[in-house]
Amino acid sequence: MRCLLIASILAGIVGSVQGHRAPVTARKSLGFGPVHPHAVYRSNPYQIATNGFLPQSPDADPFEVARLFIGDILGPNQDQASYKIRPDSYTDPSTGVTHVYVRQYVHGIEVADGNMNINVKEGKILSYGNSFFAGTPPSLIAVPDSRNFRHPQREYCQDLSAELETHFNVFASTQNEQAPMGDQKTSKSVAFAGPLTHLYYSNCQFDGLADDMALKRPQAIEDIGDMRPALLQFMVAATPKAHVVNDILGNYDEHLNKMSVSGVNHFTPEGEQTYLSVDNVPDTVNPVKANIAYIQIPSEDGSVELVTVWKFEVEMQDNWYEAAVSAIAPHRIISVVDWASDAPVPVPDAPKEPASYNVFAWGVNDPSEGNRTLQKENFDDLASPIGWHSLPFANDPSYRGVKPSNEFYRNTSTTFGNNVFAQENWEGQNAYINNYRPEAGSSSVYDFKYKPKVSDSDEAMAVAHNYINATVTQLFYTSNMIHDLYYRYGFTEVAGNFQQYNFGRGGREGDAVIANAQDGSGFNNANFMTPPDGTNGRMRMYLWNTANPYRDGDFEAGIVIHEYSHGLSTRLTGGPLNSGCLGWGESGGMGEGWGDFLATTIRSTANYSDYPMGAWAANRPKGIRNYPYSLDETVNPSTYQTLDKPGYWGVHAIGEVWAQILWLVSQALIEEHGFSDTLYPPMPFENGTVPANDFYRPVAGKKPLVPKHGNTLSVQLVINGMKLQPCQPSFFDARDAIILADEELTGGENFCTLWKAFSLRGLGTDASIQGRTPWGGGIRSNGFATPTTCE
Repeated sequence: MRCLLIASILAGIVGSVQGHRAPVTARKSLGFGPVHPHAVYRSNPYQIATNGFLPQSPDADPFEVARLFIGDILGPNQDQASYKIRPDSYTDPSTGVTHVYVRQYVHGIEVADGNMNINVKEGKILSYGNSFFAGTPPSLIAVPDSRNFRHPQREYCQDLSAELETHFNVFASTQNEQAPMGDQKTSKSVAFAGPLTHLYYSNCQFDGLADDMALKRPQAIEDIGDMRPALLQFMVAATPKAHVVNDILGNYDEHLNKMSVSGVNHFTPEGEQTYLSVDNVPDTVNPVKANIAYIQIPSEDGSVELVTVWKFEVEMQDNWYEAAVSAIAPHRIISVVDWASDAPVPVPDAPKEPASYNVFAWGVNDPSEGNRTLQKENFDDLASPIGWHSLPFANDPSYRGVKPSNEFYRNTSTTFGNNVFAQENWEGQNAYINNYRPEAGSSSVYDFKYKPKVSDSDEAMAVAHNYINATVTQLFYTSNMIHDLYYRYGFTEVAGNFQQYNFGRGGREGDAVIANAQDGSGFNNANFMTPPDGTNGRMRMYLWNTANPYRDGDFEAGIVIHEYSHGLSTRLTGGPLNSGCLGWGESGGMGEGWGDFLATTIRSTANYSDYPMGAWAANRPKGIRNYPYSLDETVNPSTYQTLDKPGYWGVHAIGEVWAQILWLVSQALIEEHGFSDTLYPPMPFENGTVPANDFYRPVAGKKPLVPKHGNTLSVQLVINGMKLQPCQPSFFDARDAIILADEELTGGENFCTLWKAFSLRGLGTDASIQGRTPWGGGIRSNGFATPTTCE
């Protein structure tokens, strides 16, 4: 009955908009998981002190300090809950903070969502997040039946369907009488139902499949060692292609038999890693990685239990999933995150002249704001020591020849270098190495025509293809500028940035951004896939058929910056090797919000202005968000409690609220400290000291350097806050992490400025949420109070 009702709701909504221009189909993406009622984030020293842990010597090994603290947290449960400090833990040279990432193990088996992040400096615990399982572990031979626990996917879908019913009731109430043209209540209900409809179709179409299959195939219940049924049933839910679904369900046993499983032993500096590799999985582009694991699921009585799951990494054409599926039938999807939403330095033997590019310069957001000019290869000597067009022969995936003797680096004359591989992708496929790139030759001048012209609709694509050289050049230029900027604010090799070669500075290399221009897999969109450190990030930029001629998203810097920033926030939150921390709800929304905030900050000038997001590409003055970013509440009324309104289920809408709050925070810092015309720090001298200028405050000693102006300081605090916050942060967690970042950077100089700014839109000390769910549900209350010391 429920399915019939939802079907009628969707049909009614679809019917109501048939007379309008058909929207471009959104990319299908799964994202949900269980809530952790026991998870905590502590950034208050008094809360940390209550554990009985005492600060250690300032020169104590930070990892030993972390181990002592973990022992204090676990207490009598130490024998039951073992752990590993992950190899992506690191000490941030810019702040002196050591970020320690910990994964829980029970019976030697990974607890996929058992995370702890501990931030240590000078023997003290600055903050920590903890979602370790604290109950009684199951016996090693016991395999709890997931049917005895709550069903995260079904609960998510029930909430979605209830929300859809609400919109349908508003819609249906207008059908018996003629609603006035442009009726706000009706049009908003239909508009809000669109994203909800997409969420429901993406995540809920097959929420009963696992139980149905368990009834039809009871023999599969006993075979925990065979992950193929769990994986195949996940693919039914994951694929966006109806014919693939029909083929799997119609030829189920045939597909099971085709899937081949092999063990893989991968040797790393941290030791041997073993996993299963599954080939011939429908609708995947690479073999699937599989591991047995535990995951935490709440019971109806409020306790938390461990359930055995198969943990999969599934790379598809438009998605890259990390999924946990019940190991025994029914093979329910428990949790799923889509990664898609991103030593001495050797000197090249033959230094080359910097390249030049005819582009919209850094700071020019789109063609409506200025003209193209010839820009020099403005690489940062610290962030990009070998420039933008060089990389080692050994790290070049495109090089097939014999490496020249006595040469380490290969210099390229196209848009292919250590930070970014930029190319067209008209076919919309995953292959990129042999795709077309502009060639500058020995001149290193990338000067190509960009002359879009009005044409018949069937020729618009050809017109756009004619200026592909200019498009790829622009994407390459903007992406490298972002790389260098974020590097100087702490998104370095050890923090998990994107580079083919890491110059012996730590982190995992081999992961330059694959940047696809005019991607043929869609229109009117953009996305970024962020696998863990050491695997290439993938950015896809699209054409927008919102105008004639088409508008090319590669020329709107704000969109490129937003997408690249997914890679920044995903790698920094929870550690470089954990890409599952910003998957849904408030966490996923902030992943969108950080991108909007940084893109808006980068384009802003000393003369204050409100800014829309994506206005040029979308051909809409107000952009692609509900409101422009503004100090004026009549222009942008968003508050924390706005998240409870209809239409704010999706991560983009949640992100708008977070970006608006951050915009007010940055403006408060600008009012306090002024505005810098450049976000780029000066290059340090060879001895590591920084030239005297107006960017940093004068300080005694080397570190940490404190940006002098409000806009540069806000970027630094936001990025430092990402490193301090826990996996799956809430708005409260991210707010507290930014305030803690200021405490560590400036000694808390901006404590009251930050609290007052957060409180302006309801994120004060008395803000609250009741019944929070991981996908964004709950009842929120705005809070406008600040700490008593700030009154």
